[in-house]
Amino acid sequence: MDRPRAPEPAPVQEEPPTPEELARRETNKNLRVQEYIRMLKSPHLHFRWHAAEALGEEGDPAAVGPLIEALKDPYVDVAWLAAKSLGMIGDARASGPLLELLKSNEKWLRTGAAWGLGKLRDKGAVDPLILRLSDPKHGVRKTAAWALGEIGDERAIPALTGALMDPDAGVRTAAQEALDALAKTKTVPAAAV
Repeated sequence: MDRPRAPEPAPVQEEPPTPEELARRETNKNLRVQEYIRMLKSPHLHFRWHAAEALGEEGDPAAVGPLIEALKDPYVDVAWLAAKSLGMIGDARASGPLLELLKSNEKWLRTGAAWGLGKLRDKGAVDPLILRLSDPKHGVRKTAAWALGEIGDERAIPALTGALMDPDAGVRTAAQEALDALAKTKTVPAAAV
């Protein structure tokens, strides 16, 4: 015999926040962001690293200038996270510095810059990212392919099609996914996909 099931409890509906609660949350966020910005200048690597990452999660445009400065941090981990955070914030002021970082000799900085530019969806980054499809490091090539898919500019189709022959499977997959993304938003010749 099957026992009758107990009824599911009704979900608790929270009251919408009051204006005072919203103001308190905004004040707390502003204080957190200011503290993270202060931590970006810490002599301790761990604090700078944590701050560079947390500022992207906060998404506050007030962090853009300090994160651009953090792109020059002597530790690659901090600069790489700053590049990613700039992309997460999505402020166009980051485009120029990220394009410069894309020229770095350090692969992690090129990777972070490509990721940030992809998140920004800056059409001005298409040609520099196409050049990175021939980067000596497969992680940079893979991220550049992904970024080109995020940007969604048809100018990338021939280069992405060429990247389908890359020796690295991850790059080939990223290139195919980018072409698929372009096919969904644009009319792509069937032979290219």
